[in-house]
Amino acid sequence: MKQLLLAISIMVCLTSYGQNVATQKVSLTGLIKDKKTGQALSYATVSLQHKTDSTQLTGALTDENGRFSITTTTGSYLLKVEFMGFKAYENPNFELLKDSNLPTVFLEEDLHTLNEVEVTAEKTSVEYKLDKKVFNVGKDLLSKGGTANDILDNVPSVTVDAAGGISLRGNNNVQILINGKPSIITLNNGLEQIPSESIEKIEVITNPSARYEAQGTAGIINIILKKNRKSGFNGSIQLGTGIPDQHTASLNLNYKSEKFNVFSTLGYRYSNFFGGSESSQTIFQPTTLYIDQMNDQQRNDNAHNYRVGAEYFINDKNTINFSISRYQMDNDDFTTITYNYLDEAKNIERTEIREIDYFEPMDYKEANLTYTKLFSKEGQKLTVDVNYDWWYNEELEDISYKQSFPTSDNYQAFNTRNYEASDDLTIQSDLVFPISKDQRIEAGLRFQTRDITSDYYVKEELDGQFVTLGNFDNKMLYEETISAAYAQYGNKFGKLNYLFGLRMEHSSIRITDRINELNLPKDYYNFFPTVHFNYQLNEKDKLQLSYSRRISRPQFWQLNPFGGFSDVRDQFRGNPDLNPNFTDAFEFEILKTSDKFTVNPSVYFQETSDFFQFIVSPDEEGYLITTLVNLGIEQRLGLELSTTYNPFKWWRLSGDFNFYKFKQRGQLEGKRYDADNQTWTARINNRFKLPKKFTIQGSFNYQGKSVNAQYTSYANHYADLAISKDIMKDRANISFRAINMLDSRRRILSAEGEGFLYESESWWIGRRLSLNFTYKFDQLKN
Repeated sequence: MKQLLLAISIMVCLTSYGQNVATQKVSLTGLIKDKKTGQALSYATVSLQHKTDSTQLTGALTDENGRFSITTTTGSYLLKVEFMGFKAYENPNFELLKDSNLPTVFLEEDLHTLNEVEVTAEKTSVEYKLDKKVFNVGKDLLSKGGTANDILDNVPSVTVDAAGGISLRGNNNVQILINGKPSIITLNNGLEQIPSESIEKIEVITNPSARYEAQGTAGIINIILKKNRKSGFNGSIQLGTGIPDQHTASLNLNYKSEKFNVFSTLGYRYSNFFGGSESSQTIFQPTTLYIDQMNDQQRNDNAHNYRVGAEYFINDKNTINFSISRYQMDNDDFTTITYNYLDEAKNIERTEIREIDYFEPMDYKEANLTYTKLFSKEGQKLTVDVNYDWWYNEELEDISYKQSFPTSDNYQAFNTRNYEASDDLTIQSDLVFPISKDQRIEAGLRFQTRDITSDYYVKEELDGQFVTLGNFDNKMLYEETISAAYAQYGNKFGKLNYLFGLRMEHSSIRITDRINELNLPKDYYNFFPTVHFNYQLNEKDKLQLSYSRRISRPQFWQLNPFGGFSDVRDQFRGNPDLNPNFTDAFEFEILKTSDKFTVNPSVYFQETSDFFQFIVSPDEEGYLITTLVNLGIEQRLGLELSTTYNPFKWWRLSGDFNFYKFKQRGQLEGKRYDADNQTWTARINNRFKLPKKFTIQGSFNYQGKSVNAQYTSYANHYADLAISKDIMKDRANISFRAINMLDSRRRILSAEGEGFLYESESWWIGRRLSLNFTYKFDQLKN
């Protein structure tokens, strides 16, 4: 047996040697365009196949500019270029003997295939680029009839908690973009208003290049909305219903001609569900106080949205794109909070009940204008983008407070109002200038301004009239201006691609208020270098090394000192003097692919100065007050592994695992807040294609325990299941989802500090069941 293995090894070595002598490595680059419009085709497939049996030997997808690059060996191939809805281009005798740049390939639309149902990818594919990972959203059953949050919950590296909070590799200081631009809809859990059917892909950028704004120490998540590329009139309709009450409807319409592409999306969502929490507090000063608290909440959300826009193809080198979006939602909630005050034997001494009738109308509007110019020099492009959004939301509360045990008295009534509004303008220009086939320079300018108003009061009923409480009556004004410029240089040396960049940002921030308690101007210049290396080991394997410097500016809610009045025993108060923090991030990753496997391990290190930390302390009345402060240094060292495995055509298995250790060092008012700990998350996803056009998909998620100086967040897990069937000659699909089917998705926290102990368990929706129907239609232009 040993001799046989030795012989086989010698033969393999000799064969490999012979191949190396006979062939040499060469590269093939090129550009793919739409013949009718002259527009570059992103994500077209370029493959080099065996001439006799059409077996694919290597290939690549075009990037967002329609470009591709393939490294392979010299030889004679069948060259094939394919893109959905277009006729394939073939060259059956393509000789590749040296580094070559393929003449631009123009693809023609295929009216026959366009007349058939649009077929999207059966699975979510992943592209690895020099500075980001792109997750092309396919037929992911677990997000059918869902929202952007449902899609993000299945994207590796991304975690969505039970309350809708989003983090990247366990860090919630992440910048979320829509179509490459900041959008107010990403705040206040607004991603719940974006239907999953309107999303084409998700870009995860853990170490962004200088082209991106420096905000977000964890990195960037960029949500790309769909834009139909097919000629003629087409669209889709989606209807959904669920238990507990959850009803959705969306309509997507698109018309494309030689000169215009008009698109629109309409959406409606209604939900009515129950949530709650249980908590206990022990306050040790001035005397020991024990409190058990129960929250029961009924949430009623009524939302609708639309997005309409048009592209005008002036000619094959100039395009104008305009769109306007609006998201409206009314939150109508009713919450009952029961406080049981206990003696040292844990017997109830008295019970108080607080009822809150909460109503919050929200209205977000956004307009975008983009001009794109392609130059005669291949690859040179200028983009000018103007984005304006204006929004308001108003929080109104009617609060009653009474004692129910041992006697029914001490009735109090309050009402509160917090009106917030903002005007945001962003202007950005980007230029890509290729020097040669491999060299390019990119540069850009950006200007952003934001004005936010928060006008709030609390009134108490006294003698039949509501009187304003002096400590809860103010108007806060927040003005922010950020100017930026960047430049970066990219080149290729053999198998090594590299990208060097530098970004400068000037931030001018001012906070004032009506009663002149706040006058906090901040003005600072910062430089953000970025470095990216990509080394191509062979056709399928590569190494990547990157560095970037990032900033996390406080969000408005983190600055606003009025954090609500619904639960007086547990209040959050923003810190208007909060400073930004800065992160230096390093990352090394390996990508290895084969016919059935894709493995992507990575190691990352982040060091953050002046990191944000929630600090809890009891006030003089024994109420717990949470605020956000800047502490010293936080270091994170992590290992992440993402993998996919396709053992058979009908079975796809994927998983991701993230483990990181962190060290926090900081001091506030003479007290140390140090922590050394580690945590991990894991996700596994199975997808099976069954006979009769059935597909079933299931996932399991686990989030490990995490401990810092005051807080402990305990482990939790949840499982989702979905099944779908294509019907009506594949023009329609019906699907069933069971989300959090074990009813195990809860947030369990504890906090301990000087003078207090706090424990809580919260749940939002619980188990969800939904049924969704999708129908697609096409009417081609003759």
